[in-house]
Amino acid sequence: MNIKRAKIEIKNAIEAYLQKDDFGEYTIPAIRQRPILLMGPPGIGKTQIMEQIARECEISLVAYTITHHTRQSAVGLPFIEKKCYGGREYSVTEYTMSEIIASVYEKIEETGVKEGILFIDEINCVSETLAPAMLQFLQCKTFGNQKVPEGWIIVAAGNPPEYNKSVRDFDIVTLDRIKKIEVEENYDVWKEYAYRAQIHPAIRSYLELKKENFYKMETSVDGREFATARGWEDLSELLKAYEVLGKKADREVVHQYIQHWRIAKDFAVYLELFEKYKKDYGLEHILEGHFDRASMEQLKTASFDERLSVVGMLMGKLSGLFKDCYRADKYVTMLYEALKRYKKSGQLDLVCREVSEEYERLRKAERLSKEEDHIWKKVVSRLSEYQFMTVRDHLGKEEGFAAVKEAFEQEVDGRQQLFDRTGSALDHTFDFLEETGLTGQEMVAFIAELNTDYYSIQYLKENDCDKYYMYNKRLLFDEQQEKILGQLEDVEKKLSGMELLKE
Repeated sequence: MNIKRAKIEIKNAIEAYLQKDDFGEYTIPAIRQRPILLMGPPGIGKTQIMEQIARECEISLVAYTITHHTRQSAVGLPFIEKKCYGGREYSVTEYTMSEIIASVYEKIEETGVKEGILFIDEINCVSETLAPAMLQFLQCKTFGNQKVPEGWIIVAAGNPPEYNKSVRDFDIVTLDRIKKIEVEENYDVWKEYAYRAQIHPAIRSYLELKKENFYKMETSVDGREFATARGWEDLSELLKAYEVLGKKADREVVHQYIQHWRIAKDFAVYLELFEKYKKDYGLEHILEGHFDRASMEQLKTASFDERLSVVGMLMGKLSGLFKDCYRADKYVTMLYEALKRYKKSGQLDLVCREVSEEYERLRKAERLSKEEDHIWKKVVSRLSEYQFMTVRDHLGKEEGFAAVKEAFEQEVDGRQQLFDRTGSALDHTFDFLEETGLTGQEMVAFIAELNTDYYSIQYLKENDCDKYYMYNKRLLFDEQQEKILGQLEDVEKKLSGMELLKE
């Protein structure tokens, strides 16, 4: 299955494991809560989905890459304890607490959250000395003498043997005690994530043209060559940083992340073309509704790859605007809710303190994504500014609220201006595609991207765009028609087969 489906399966299992009965006890006892084993190629996002699941389930996450551990750090150090059995004293070997188990208790102390996920990565690549301990861990949920605390779900991840020579196979006894989920790479699923993570538009555009280069593992005369989702995402971060610094990433730099020489060279060439297209077609001007006729004529006669690249670049620009709209809407909504509490209580200082405390609680409990954290910080900061303004100007309750309300209305106006600018940019993009004659496969690709990008979906839910609805309806009709024709062909084949049998 793909990583998106795997996330759903893991989340469902965790919710089932953490369900409690009327007596406050776990419905599925700990002994029946099978550890989840996630098997799949490296670099497809196994760790990322665990972070997402933990946030969505509002539980903690402790993650370890087990190959970084020795037997001593995983199991604990042995020590001799004196014990009496049957009236006689014996020397007994016990173990100090495992570093891994200790970190779980530390997380509970730090966050106050008593439930969570203990995620062990590369579990089938452990050293020979640690292998028995790992089997014990999966079978009994213990390291040495220490047991994983109740309410903590074990999720492990490993790589199939074709990706790692040091992989160890699990025996049937162990496999019969775990919930095994096999995952494979899937570009279409990753593309959804790529928009949410704001992967560099050059990478998204390139992989849309050459999906076969998204994930590749090959052996050549030079050894193992590979391209992974992790490599593309890390390269994306570098490209965005390089743009700010005015630096250029050549094929050598690309190869440091995409360790498949042919793909690295191919993308480096495309990256140069991507930068050229940006200059040639003036994307910012297009979004503002200013179309250069010479560029339009050039695009009409350009190759399909070039036309699709321009569509991808336009979508990249729009995606940034959609994300800005999403952030602005979340920020204004949160600020509005806080001001409602201020109006009710009349105490802005109290509201500021409550919001700040709530933010700290969520941050400590690791409930916030990076994006959510930034929005919360902005809300806390703005409320502090409002409070400072009322104190500085010696405003009473009514005067203070009126001044804060007026300042807040500027935030609302700013949000609306951003939404209007984004709507205009979207309309101008449709106009450009129509006037350039890109209403065939290029328009289909553009609509498909709008239907994939998380932020564009959120925007279009709340904001009308006539041309989007028109082309989307047409696309859905064409897809339905194609589906019906396919079904008719299947029926014809079956009927033909029946006729042959009669003969």
